[in-house]
Amino acid sequence: MTTAVRPSEPTREEFAERLLKGSVKKSYEPVVDIDWNAPLEQDKFFLPPRMCTLYGTDLWEAMTREQQIEMSRQELVNVLSAGIWFENILNQALLRDMMHKNPTARTTHYSLTELGDETRHMLMFGKTIGRIGGVPVRPRLHQRMVINALPFLFRGSILWGAALVGEEIFDALQRQILDDPDLQPIVRRVMRIHVTEEARHIQYARDGLRRSVPAMPRYRRFLLANLQGVGGPFYRHLFTLPVVYNRVGLDGRAARRTARTNPHFHEASRASFAPLAAFFEEVGLMGGLARGMWRRAGFL
Repeated sequence: MTTAVRPSEPTREEFAERLLKGSVKKSYEPVVDIDWNAPLEQDKFFLPPRMCTLYGTDLWEAMTREQQIEMSRQELVNVLSAGIWFENILNQALLRDMMHKNPTARTTHYSLTELGDETRHMLMFGKTIGRIGGVPVRPRLHQRMVINALPFLFRGSILWGAALVGEEIFDALQRQILDDPDLQPIVRRVMRIHVTEEARHIQYARDGLRRSVPAMPRYRRFLLANLQGVGGPFYRHLFTLPVVYNRVGLDGRAARRTARTNPHFHEASRASFAPLAAFFEEVGLMGGLARGMWRRAGFL
């Protein structure tokens, strides 16, 4: 079953205009809206313990609180680094897509607004990594080559689907930690800014898919409904990189095996994917192959 856009609903141009007005009312400039000189607080985590991939395992229990805090710092650095590379892909795709669009359209203007938001998010993530004393987790050369090739493929419905896979899982994770009093204040502030602005981006991508799916050829719908499942193994790989565990003195490969069998990590993964899974079901874009990939990766 698919959800068609009803005649009474706003047009794509009207929807973009509404988001443009929202952007004027509530947007941030991280360079001035975050106190980058504020000291880090002692004995506070960078991610909630329950969201760390090793939480609840024997490895985690054997750590001191200081080691657990360091583990949370390295996992946050990994997440922020991934955010930077994904925003890079999205920005390239938006720019290439706009080359074929009407520069006077409200949809084009909102795409430009989103591009500006994402550029500021990249700056914010980079400054945060530096402020907390982290070292970015960089993709390898062959991975960077793939990243630079992806924007050539991301257009139309594929762009919206990829944007949702890249944004909604991080968004769901961030919403769980906005008001955690045991977190570093700078982390809470960064998450608050990102969630506020990302909500508009998610609305825009969801609206784009809702409008395009009903008229989509069957073969294209099948392709998109199953291609998005690649996100499952990708995220499992991303969240359990051995280098992150190596940085806190653990055996990276052994720690990765432990994390991937950790029921607490699976629970956090399912919670992060739940809103997006429900949306894919709603619009008819949860294919059998995709469902299997997400399930094997621990997200369903």
